[in-house]
Amino acid sequence: MSIDDAIQQMADKIKTASASAEMKAVKISGEEARLSVYAPAGDMQRIKDATFQPAIDMLNNDGLDIQVFVYEKG
Repeated sequence: MSIDDAIQQMADKIKTASASAEMKAVKISGEEARLSVYAPAGDMQRIKDATFQPAIDMLNNDGLDIQVFVYEKG
């Protein structure tokens, strides 16, 4: 899996958890990316729950480090 594929998969999971979430993805390297997610307070935990295990799996199975930071959208 490429880093772009991993970012897209994670973005899809985030959008499923919160349709109104806004995301900014930054590729740090070919194996690492950071997603900053801005979402309503009520959706924050749902996003964290939806992305935690997939991020661990991507790291363990594909060597890709996808970090997801969730912030409250004001």
